[in-house]
Parts: sequence; structure tokens; C-alpha cells
Amino acid sequence: MKYQIGDDIIVLHSNEEGKVIDLINDKMVMIEIRGVKFPAYMDQIDFPYFYRFSKKKTEEQKKPKLFIDDIPKEKPKPNQIKVADGVWLSLVPKFALDDFNDEVVELLKIHLVNKTNHYFNFSYHQQFFGEDAFGLQGEIMGFHDFYLHDISFASVNDSPSFYIDFSLVNPDKKKAAHFETSLKLKPKQVFQKIEALKENNEPTLSYKLFDEYPDKVEEEKFELSGLAAKGFKIYEANKIRQNLEPARSVVDLHIEKLSNEWEGLGNFEILSIQLKEFEKWFDLAIAHRQPSLIVIHGVGTGKLKDEIHDILKSKKQVKYFVNQYDHRFGYGATEIFFQY
Repeated sequence: MKYQIGDDIIVLHSNEEGKVIDLINDKMVMIEIRGVKFPAYMDQIDFPYFYRFSKKKTEEQKKPKLFIDDIPKEKPKPNQIKVADGVWLSLVPKFALDDFNDEVVELLKIHLVNKTNHYFNFSYHQQFFGEDAFGLQGEIMGFHDFYLHDISFASVNDSPSFYIDFSLVNPDKKKAAHFETSLKLKPKQVFQKIEALKENNEPTLSYKLFDEYPDKVEEEKFELSGLAAKGFKIYEANKIRQNLEPARSVVDLHIEKLSNEWEGLGNFEILSIQLKEFEKWFDLAIAHRQPSLIVIHGVGTGKLKDEIHDILKSKKQVKYFVNQYDHRFGYGATEIFFQY
């Protein structure tokens, strides 16, 4: 291969100099220029000394000699305008040759790409089947990208999901204190996009996480004195738990426990009742700052369990949850552990 990791290179169309930081396949490499990493085809770059030597020879042959009085003054160039286009998660496939000399994807290199003016703190977690596989905290400047880690291409079958919590390095009173976003890859769609990427000679798979960092949501303020005068009961926020319904440590979601007329209900109606009951006791457990909660969902088709697990994956208060054998409930229970 013409290039090796660490080689100095120059981008032919812009004359910018950088380094090779990774080899993607026999046609592409990953390069870094002034802290920004991106893939490039090998015919778009060259070694600086080869480029300067060949350019100097060509210019000497084609250009007539100029005297200093004949050289016009260079006009100042306008600053390059950077267009904001949100924050992205970019997957760069690294190709290899299999036993039949066919080009296949070996792994995916995960990059966080910030195409905004904001300077972010971020907390990143990547999971397979709901279990943490990798975590990282860092900072990313405006119009920069950040290499996170690699995942093997075969692991796309394990339903990889990505969770990122952003906050501003320089807090703004008008902006939200933090912003959570997530992405879950569907294996079939990824495989289709890889084939389209190869056909179109595109370097990356990119998924937009958000367009703009959100503004702070102002809480609506109520004048309470007038309500109290009309006979409404006002509770102090620091004593709110005293006025809440007691929480439970175990919640049974079998439909016969929740409704006396369940036999006439359809599957969707039954699932809606069960999820509403789950959310009620989940919220009460958090309000009472319980350390854990056991939810009995049964085995059945697994639809209720899957819906509950999807909800739990998006909740910041959930430290982790376990679905396994318990002598009291069989396999049909999930134990949730909270963090505050």
C-alpha cells in the first residue's frame, strides 16, 4: 500500500497538510488536518515532497519569469463560512478482503461529529441488547469531530444502541441544562446502507442526532395566594412525598389483577392498561426515592416485557435492570435498580 499510518500528506484540491491516522481499505485512508479527522480517497492526496517537487517543475516549465514590479497585489480572501448542520453520529466502515478476495466490512469506526457553533460536554454509552458495552465522557468543540471507538461489523446483529447526554461547556441561561438523545441501529437497514455506500463510493454512514441544542423550558408560575383563598389546598414542595400515594416494592401487571372485565378487551387495550399501571408505580417509586422495584409481567408472548424494557432504557433514573429467574415469580419478572 502506498501510504502507512503516520505518513505526512497534502490534500490536492485545498493544499492542506495533515497525517494518515488509519487505513480503511485499498482505496481510502483516514486523515487528520488541524484536529479534524475524515476519510479521503488516495487519489485525492499525495506526499508533500512529491507534490511540491512535481508542482515546482510544472510551474517552472509553464510560467514565464516575472519581475517584482509585475506581480499584482493579492486581494484578501473572504473567511470561509461554516454552515451549521446539527450533531451527527458517523460510522466509518473499514474494509478487508475475505478468503475469496471479496471486499467485506470488518469493523465500524464510531465518530461524534459536531457541525454547530456550540462547545459540548458529552457522556456517551453504547449498548448491545440493553447491556452496556462501552462508555466515555469528553468534550467536543464546534465544527470538530471526536473518535469514540470501534465495533465489529458482526455485532450489528446484536442491536447496538447509542445514548448521549450533552451539556454546554459554557452554560447559557437561555439553554437547557442538558439534552439526552439516542440512536438504535436496525441490522437490515445498516446492511442495505452499506451496499448503497459501496455502490456510490461514499465514505460514511451518518445519522443526525439533533439539529439545534434546545432552549431552556420555562416552568409556568402560578399565583398561589388566590387559589388558597378559594379553598384549594396548597402543598409545600419539600413535603410533597408526605402527600403522595405510598409506593410499592412489587407490582403485578397480570391483567386479571387490574381489571374485572378484561375478558372482553382486545390485546392493544390490555397492553395499554398494563403499561399505564407500570408507569404509575414506576413514577411513585422514583418520587419516594426507592432503591429498587420488581415488576411482574409474566412470560406470554414477551410483548409487555419488551415494551417495559424499552421504556427503562430511556429513563435516566434507571441504573440497570435484570430479567432472570426468581423463585417467587419465575422468569416473568424484571427487577429495576434506581440511581439518584
